[in-house]
Amino acid sequence: MPGRGAAANHEQGDAFSELVDIIAVLRAPDGCPWDREQTHMSLRRNLIEEAYEAVDAIETGDDGELADELGDILLQVVLHAQIASEQGRFDIQDVSRAIVTKLVRRHPHVFAGTRADTPAEVMTRWDAIKRTEKPESGLLDGVARTLPALTYAEKISRRAASAGFEWDTVDDVWDKVVEETEELKATSAGSPEAEDELGDLLFTLVNVGRKMGVDPEQALRGTCAKFIRRYSEMERDAAAEGRTLEGMGIEGMEALWRKAKERERA
Repeated sequence: MPGRGAAANHEQGDAFSELVDIIAVLRAPDGCPWDREQTHMSLRRNLIEEAYEAVDAIETGDDGELADELGDILLQVVLHAQIASEQGRFDIQDVSRAIVTKLVRRHPHVFAGTRADTPAEVMTRWDAIKRTEKPESGLLDGVARTLPALTYAEKISRRAASAGFEWDTVDDVWDKVVEETEELKATSAGSPEAEDELGDLLFTLVNVGRKMGVDPEQALRGTCAKFIRRYSEMERDAAAEGRTLEGMGIEGMEALWRKAKERERA
């Protein structure tokens, strides 16, 4: 077992090995009480949250923050591997070997002399290779159900399309959007039918985005950020007039919204 001096020598030698050693120290019987009591299940939310924080750092363009957040993700990977190692299931070397093997197997156009000249060809071949790895599974079985709903919808629709279950053109998908919109409008507010039809409409719009080369998750996140930005502008404009949005009424708020929108475009 590594000694506690591993932490003191973190600037020497291989940093990844130091990280592995430090996690082992933290999980040792005389290590950190918090780290020692963690399990795969207790840490699952942390892994998701760290991934989202890394994405936020990417979007803000802060390299120092991104390096820090990627380190937090790496910490989660090593911690999970250490927990499994203590149970005799697998260790960090098994994790590393598995991903190396997978990357080589799924990139035959790089490592095995085949060809793939476009990203689309790469993704089609990637999905086909994944299906051969678990031939007993259905095409959609390997998509994680815990993904954000829009990303989940895009992934399963893309996989179905790779098997030929696909609209010919984006105009065909737009026709489906009109159909699903009418079906939603025919339901009663708050009913199970309304929820079902809204889901159908959203799924169809995800396919519009896929056909148009737009990531629906990022598109909606961008719209949310835009809405927050403009609403904050409205609040500031209202405060400058000695008012609040709550007591203004919809016409006044619409006027401030248009003002914020025009200012942003300018």
